[in-house]
Amino acid sequence: MSTPKLTPMLQQFLEIKKNHTDCILFFRMGDFYEMFGDDAVIASKLLDITLTSRQKSEGNKLPMCGVPHHAAENYIAKLVKLGHKVAICDQVEDPKTAKGIVRREVVQIVTPGTLASQNALEAKTNQYIAAIVPTSDRFGLAFVDSTTGEFSAAELETKAEVVQQLWAHQIKEVIIPDREGESTAFVTELKKLFSETFFFIQPEYHFAHSYALSTLTNHFATASLHGFGLQEKKLAVQAAGGLLSYLTETQKNALRHITSLRQIRLSDALVLDQNTLSSLEILSSLRTTRKEASLLGVLDHTQTAMGGRLLKKILTRPLIDVEAITKRQDAISYFIQKETALASVREQLHTINDLERLLARLSTGKGNAIDLNALANSFTPMETLRQLALQSNVELLHTLSEKITPLPELQQAITTAIKPEPAAVTGKGNMIADGYNGDLDELRSMQNNSKEWVRNLQLQERETTGINSLKVGYNGVFGYYIEVSAASSSSVPDHYIRKQTLANAERFITPELKEYEAKILGAEERIITLENQLFQSVVDQVLGQLPQIQENAEALAYIDVLSNFAFIAQRYRYIRPEINDDKRIEIIEGRHPVVEQALGTLNFIPNDTVLDSTSEQIMMITGPNMAGKSTYIRQVALLTLLAQTGSFIPAKSATIGIVDRIFTRIGASDNVAEGQSTFMVEMFETANILNNCTDRSLLILDEIGRGTSTVDGLSIAWAILEYLHGVQDQGPRTLFATHYHELIQLADQLPRLKNYNVMVKEEGNDVIFLHKITLGGLDKSYGIHVARLAGVPKEVLERAKQILVNLEESELTPEGNVRQARRQPERDKLKQLAPPPQMDLFG
Repeated sequence: MSTPKLTPMLQQFLEIKKNHTDCILFFRMGDFYEMFGDDAVIASKLLDITLTSRQKSEGNKLPMCGVPHHAAENYIAKLVKLGHKVAICDQVEDPKTAKGIVRREVVQIVTPGTLASQNALEAKTNQYIAAIVPTSDRFGLAFVDSTTGEFSAAELETKAEVVQQLWAHQIKEVIIPDREGESTAFVTELKKLFSETFFFIQPEYHFAHSYALSTLTNHFATASLHGFGLQEKKLAVQAAGGLLSYLTETQKNALRHITSLRQIRLSDALVLDQNTLSSLEILSSLRTTRKEASLLGVLDHTQTAMGGRLLKKILTRPLIDVEAITKRQDAISYFIQKETALASVREQLHTINDLERLLARLSTGKGNAIDLNALANSFTPMETLRQLALQSNVELLHTLSEKITPLPELQQAITTAIKPEPAAVTGKGNMIADGYNGDLDELRSMQNNSKEWVRNLQLQERETTGINSLKVGYNGVFGYYIEVSAASSSSVPDHYIRKQTLANAERFITPELKEYEAKILGAEERIITLENQLFQSVVDQVLGQLPQIQENAEALAYIDVLSNFAFIAQRYRYIRPEINDDKRIEIIEGRHPVVEQALGTLNFIPNDTVLDSTSEQIMMITGPNMAGKSTYIRQVALLTLLAQTGSFIPAKSATIGIVDRIFTRIGASDNVAEGQSTFMVEMFETANILNNCTDRSLLILDEIGRGTSTVDGLSIAWAILEYLHGVQDQGPRTLFATHYHELIQLADQLPRLKNYNVMVKEEGNDVIFLHKITLGGLDKSYGIHVARLAGVPKEVLERAKQILVNLEESELTPEGNVRQARRQPERDKLKQLAPPPQMDLFG
């Protein structure tokens, strides 16, 4: 039985699809992208478009659907956001000149991490893709944002460090080498932590060290990676090289905008793990999608997309170097003191477009003439910004001013070449300005004035020949011609060439007419070809200055963040904290930056904080729920973090001794899929803190032990406090909020632990929370009052009061029965807890 014969087009489709089985193939056919087979079935459901069929062979139909070419970008973005790769297969030769079926090739593979649609991207959010090379004891890690050109790599020692970096970068996609064992197991772990990130396995050879090293040195045109500080970081090289290979394979271009590879050094920044980033609501809120409910939402008044992205990085990587922090503070102080300069800087920055993404689009062949104009317009304010930074007496601003080069010649080249309002689609003409190119002007003149030219030629030939009935005409078969009546044919000049004889007339052509015909008939095509050439010439001029424009972008983003911090400090009454290398944190009248904006400055109660590793190491805060314990301890962490970014902070005054890590254990959550209860998750997080904190760390611990029975929870909380206090002269600065008021007696045994409470005012049966932290412990929880505020039925509250009296005074069970002498021995046992001396925790 013979195999049914496929059409040439379907043969072509299946051949291309064979090499892209992991993608939905968008197959260009005229004005549509078509999908066939399983791709069509999947896409029709996800995109809500009609599924039809096409005759594959006799009696055999193939599912089919399609989307218009001009609207494909939005459809592709939707599929990619749902986790699918999309291979874009375009016609790569002119159908008019093609012999047989038009040749098609995959020109790009769009993935979750390489999605570059302007409609799909958030202006102030990076589009990171990561590569991980895991081994038994170390990890190679690389990041790239193909929409900006940012490229970095690191060699890390622990899984926790990998997870922290993925979390901080808000990764969209991860690629990993195709290995059994360690690689597969690690991906499984990561998928559980990053449920909205897409993971793809890639061929192992891309990550082989020699292949990866060659990929990187070829791209950067260097003999080695010594200049990037990565030559000896074998795993980092493997991850970076594998990632660059993946990008080259999917984007099908030279990626000229990736001009550098930076090494990530964890030791350069305050470490914030995923729990801390999440529980402190640094980038987003846990409870709402409102931007202003996060620290970033309150602080982000940057004027450029580049500044907005940099601000995110700065908030997730606060500094630990006093000198570097002080330089940022000096710049912010200057802007605060020079209000006119600050206003001018922000006004000028507002006119600057996203240079990084403009360059990325232009260097990858996705840019258009509008992008060129946006780039040129962004050069205009650069000289003013450079001068404003240069005129300051601030070292950091001087350094940034030296990195700004306005490039007036390039700006002139763009504005001279490109129309003020060009077409948005490249390849359709209407991009190049009139007067820029003589040949183009002539072609346009022909196209626009062909009727006028024909009329003038007709008048000219009538006058020359004396034949008043002479006509110049055109038809689709013969093209342009000169028609003379049969009666006047004897007067035709010798240079006329007879083309056609009619019943009553003769038609002629002339060399001049044929030349014009060739020009006019090919004018539109030649206009488009010439415009594309001229456009690409301007793009090449831009890319010739690519490193300098990228340096401009980096400097302008930094100035944007610094001026933004100054603007925030003025607007919200922030002060400059003193930063030093001591192990003391002292904040006078500190305010929570996010809660203050929600409540209003007049309604927020400020509080003081004193933490010192050698004298007041642990602040234990007791008080009822809803009194503000959690807000207060988060506040201290946020102000410390903010201070180490160089920002001013909401307080009356503050001295911040550098913190190396901020750990948090806040809130209740479980992991049902892993069989982990709320308490188990709490203990995992607590164990991580105890095993990794140092005497330079800041610990924020909220209600440790509440996930289990009262006695167990109290015992664990007690033991943890003793462990943190340790046997040395200092330990991690710790804020410990608890409802276990029994713990206040520990202050008698642990000299560096101080009791504080949230003040409460009782008026009859009412309790008023004053939200003020004061010295001393609190021996009441006010839980029943909180239940009343929450709307618990009155009869439940009254019964709870009776049971509470029984439990506290009569040592009875809730049913009123005698407790059989059980409670007091437990209390006695807790009081006697005194574990043997522990190992040196902070040696």
